[in-house]
Amino acid sequence: MAAHLSSGRVNLTALREAGRRELREFLDKCAGSKAIVWDEYLTGPFGLIAQYSLLKEHEVEKMFTLKPGRLPPADVKNIIFFVRPKLELMDIITDNVLREDRGRSPQRDFHILFVPRRSLLCEQWLKEQGVLGSFIHREQYSLDLIPFDGDLLSMESESAFKECYLESDQTSLYHAAKGLMTLQALYGTIPQIFGKGDCARHVANMMIRMKREFPGSQNSIFPVFDTLLLLDRNVDLLTPLATQLTYEGLIDEIYGIQNTYVKLPPEKFAPKKQGEGGKDLPTEPKKLQLNSAEELYAEIRDKNFNAVGSVLSKKAKIISAAFEERHHAKTVGEIKQFVSQLPHMQAARSSLANHTSIAELIKDITTSEDFFDNLTVEQEFMSGIDTDKVNNYIEDCIAQKHPLIKILRLVCLQSVCNSGLKQKVLDHYKREILQTYGYEHILTLNNLEKAGLLKPQTGGRNNYPTIRKTLRLWMDDVNEQNPNDISYVYSGYAPLSVRLAQLLARPGWRSIEEVLKMLPGPHFEERQQLPTGLQKKRRGGAGSRGRAMPDSFAIHFLKVLRELLAFVLFSYTVLLGALLLAGWTTYFLVLK
Repeated sequence: MAAHLSSGRVNLTALREAGRRELREFLDKCAGSKAIVWDEYLTGPFGLIAQYSLLKEHEVEKMFTLKPGRLPPADVKNIIFFVRPKLELMDIITDNVLREDRGRSPQRDFHILFVPRRSLLCEQWLKEQGVLGSFIHREQYSLDLIPFDGDLLSMESESAFKECYLESDQTSLYHAAKGLMTLQALYGTIPQIFGKGDCARHVANMMIRMKREFPGSQNSIFPVFDTLLLLDRNVDLLTPLATQLTYEGLIDEIYGIQNTYVKLPPEKFAPKKQGEGGKDLPTEPKKLQLNSAEELYAEIRDKNFNAVGSVLSKKAKIISAAFEERHHAKTVGEIKQFVSQLPHMQAARSSLANHTSIAELIKDITTSEDFFDNLTVEQEFMSGIDTDKVNNYIEDCIAQKHPLIKILRLVCLQSVCNSGLKQKVLDHYKREILQTYGYEHILTLNNLEKAGLLKPQTGGRNNYPTIRKTLRLWMDDVNEQNPNDISYVYSGYAPLSVRLAQLLARPGWRSIEEVLKMLPGPHFEERQQLPTGLQKKRRGGAGSRGRAMPDSFAIHFLKVLRELLAFVLFSYTVLLGALLLAGWTTYFLVLK
C-alpha cells in the first residue's frame, strides 16, 4: 500500500509508521468498541497515515463527520472526537455531548484528541460549557509532517501563511520546527542549516533551542540528510502566482489536488458502449489518487504538458503490442507466462485510459484563447515587459467579470514583478475591482497589501530586473520535451526558490550577496554538531563540503524533476476576505 514511500532515495515508511504507532497507542487507551467523530478537514491527512483497516483492528466500528445536533446511533462504548483546536468546533462538540441520552445504558465514554496540539483555551471553553468532565482522555496527536510521496512531505497547514503574515501568529512555525526535529530523530541530525527570511530564522532558532533543551533527543543515527534549506514564502511570492505548466501542476491548477486525490468531471471516464450514445452518464465526480505508486503517473507527472501527448502515444503502442503477444503464444509455457503478466497489463491499460482522459480535459482548457491570453500576460510580466502600467487584458477581464481569483493573481503578479505598482496604477486596479466585484473586497485588497502581495512602489526603484538577470529567472530558449533547466515547468520562468537552492549548492550564496540583500529577511547558516562517533565517520566518509550538486538540481516544490530531489514541505494558504491564493511555506532537505 505504501510502496511509493520507500521507492525514493529515503525510505519514508519509518515516518509514516511513527505516526501510526502514536495513533494505535491512543486508540488502545480507550478500551472497548469505538466510534470516531471526525473534524472533516482531518480525514484527508489521516487517510495518508492510517487506512480504515488499521482503525478496525483497534475496534473502531463507526465513523461520523462532526456536525451540530445529536450524534448518529452507534452501539459502541467509546466516542472519540478527532478535532483541530478551534473554538467553533468546541461549540459543536458541546452540542453533541449535551444532546447525549444520559438515560441510555450502558453509558458511552467520551474522549477528545486534539490535532496537532492540545489547547488550554479550548479546554477552558469546554469547562465553561459544563462538558469538560465528560471526557475521560484529553490528549494531542502531533500530525506535523505527513509523507505524501517518496520525495514529498506536507504539513497540510492551509492557514500558515495567513497566520504568519496577517495575524502575526507563529504557531505554525513551532510545528514546522517540531516536525523537523521528529525527522532528525528518525533520520539523524542534519549537519548544515541554511535559510533566508525572518520565519526561516525563527524555525532554525527553535530547532537549536529544542535540541539544547532536550539533549536526549539526539540519537546516534548517521545523518541521511546533509543540508536543510529553510525559505520564507515571502522570499518567493512570484512562483505560486504563475500558472504551472507541468502535467500534475495543471491538474492542480484546474481541478485541485487534495491529499493526493483529485475529483474530475465524470463524462470522459464513462465506458463507451456501442449504440447507447450518451445515455445514463455518471453524475458523481471521478475520484483518482495521484502518486508515484502508479507507474505511468510517476513518468509523466513532472513533464511539461506539451511533452505528455507523445509519452501517452508511445505507451499506448507498447501496451497494444503486449496484448497482441497473446496471438503468438503457442506452448503451455508461453500461455502461462502471458496469463501471469495479464493483471499488470490490464492495470497499465486502465491507467493509460485514465490519464488520456485527464489529458483531454486539460487540453480543452489549455487550447482555449483565454488560457493563451492569460499565459501571455503572465510571461510578459515575468520577463519584465510592461509591468509599470495598467494592463489592457486585466482591464478587459475585470469588465467581463472573470473570476476574482484570476484577476487578483494577475495584479499581484504584476506587483511582484515591478517591486510594487505605481500609486496611480494601484489605485486604478483597486477602483475597478471594488466597483465590479463589490466594496466588501476592501478587506481582500487590504490583506493582500499586508501580506506583501500587492503594494505601492516605494523609493521608485524596481529590483526585479536585477534579481531576474542575476538569478537567470527568465530563459528564452526552453526545451520542453527534453529539459535541461528547471525553467521548463513554466515554459520560461525558473522558480526563484529553485535558483536559490541551485546557487547554494554551487558556487554558494556568497556569489549572490547583493541579490540576497534585495530579498526580504536575513540569510544565515547554522551547523549542528554530530555525536563524536558520527563526526569521525563523517570525516572519514564522502562529506558534502566541497561536493558540487548536479547542474540540473531541481525540486518537487513545483512537482518537478523528482529524481534529483530531496524534500519539500508546503502549506496551502487561505487569505482572508474571500480570497484564495496558492502559497507554500517551503523547506528543502538536501540529500547526501
